[in-house]
Amino acid sequence: MHVADPKVSASTKEMTITRMSEHDLLEVVEIEELSGLSRWGWAAYYAELTGANRDLMLVAHPKRSAAVEHSRIAGYIVARETAGELHINNVAVREQYRRKGIASALLEQIVHEASRLGVKTAFLEVRSGNTAAQALYAKCGFKAIATRSNYYSEPREDAVVMTLVLKPITA
Repeated sequence: MHVADPKVSASTKEMTITRMSEHDLLEVVEIEELSGLSRWGWAAYYAELTGANRDLMLVAHPKRSAAVEHSRIAGYIVARETAGELHINNVAVREQYRRKGIASALLEQIVHEASRLGVKTAFLEVRSGNTAAQALYAKCGFKAIATRSNYYSEPREDAVVMTLVLKPITA
């Protein structure tokens, strides 16, 4: 993936990744609901946008074509940096855009942003039954390190904790 401006956006032939804005929140919540993620809702995303981690909230916009005029956002990723660690909270892609490299590109960009901030480790939790997501994270270099029993509700399910050691960005 070509990084146009590592602090702001990235671009491929099919999409552009930019920082999430308040204007994106309705679509982000829609994607969240359609993806079956644990609910955050508009207010939680808005609170994150007004906080210190707003630069770690990204959206993927498909490049314009007749096939994608009906939606502006193909997917998103939300993360937090705390005490030198990156916690990836949510990654979701609309169903019609899955398996096109969008989630991988979002992960790559968020890891790049975190590395730029001096973060050394990233981690996330994923439903134990979500083998597709686990395979994606493994392909991106994450390793399973633990299980959290009954971490998720609706439905109740264990979480697999995965981690990635970030490479420092050299000048």
